[in-house]
Amino acid sequence: MLSFDTGWIEMEVVHFHELGERPRAALQNKRWLILVAENLPHATAALMFSELEDVLVAVDHRGKLIEEGLWMRAVHLLLVDESNDALALQQKTGITKVIASKKDDLSAHLW
Repeated sequence: MLSFDTGWIEMEVVHFHELGERPRAALQNKRWLILVAENLPHATAALMFSELEDVLVAVDHRGKLIEEGLWMRAVHLLLVDESNDALALQQKTGITKVIASKKDDLSAHLW
C-alpha cells in the first residue's frame, strides 16, 4: 500500500496483489486500486468491491492487447501504449481518463 501527498490531500493507494484474502476490507479507506492488465482476469471481486467502497480504479494496460469487457465499466484511469487512440478508446468505453504513453508512471495521473 502506498500513501502519498498530492499537496492538499493524502491518497491511500493499494495494488491488486496487496489485497489478500479479504479484498473488500483491504479496499476500505483507499482512494485508488491499481492493477496491471494481467490482473484483470482475476479481479472481478476487487472491481465489484471497489465500486461499493468508492475506490477509483487505475489500470496500466501497456504491452497487452486490449480486450473489451465488463472490467472497463469499473475503470476510471487507463494507461495504454502510444499506438492506441486514447481519445477514441475513452469515448468508446466511457473510461474517465485514457492516456497513451510509454514513459509515464501511472501514479503521476491519479487524482
